Amino acid sequence: MAISTADFKNGICIEYNDKLWTIVEFQHVKPGKGGAFVRTKLRDVRTGRIVDNTFNSGTKFEQVRLENKTMQYLYNDGGTFYFMDNDSYEQVEIETAVVGGAAQWLKENDDAILLYAGDELISIEPQMFVELEVSETDPGFKGDTVQGGTKPATLETGATIQVPMFINTGDKLQVDTRDGRFIKRV
Repeated sequence: MAISTADFKNGICIEYNDKLWTIVEFQHVKPGKGGAFVRTKLRDVRTGRIVDNTFNSGTKFEQVRLENKTMQYLYNDGGTFYFMDNDSYEQVEIETAVVGGAAQWLKENDDAILLYAGDELISIEPQMFVELEVSETDPGFKGDTVQGGTKPATLETGATIQVPMFINTGDKLQVDTRDGRFIKRV
């Protein structure tokens, strides 16, 4: 379905230069001289990169329908991740390269959101907050917390994050998956 710049809304996905972009911001501008134009901030759906772009008023684009599917992560066998549709119980196999950085936050039996553009899988987003166990970290020493220092900790999924000195191996932590930040001990 073709849309013009007059139909722009935040969150709409368009195809431009053979890439999929979502509109983050837009502004219609009518200068004193010359034709009207639209200033936009576009986010690349695949990479997350944001770019500024200006289009002449009335320019047409192909609108792309994005669909979110919540699926349960089952397991991986080293090269393939297996997800199950919560409604139909159908299993989906996804290559490790497609899962990418989301793999470090996926724990068996947790839900994840798979983003599709038509039939093509675009990205996998884990839950915003996950609870993971610390599998390895250096011991903290009494009195080390005066300056609010941190130390690296390896989690059960293989992710490494910075945690306060009082965290020990075996502790369960809540982690923000957007930036890999320690939230609290559970």
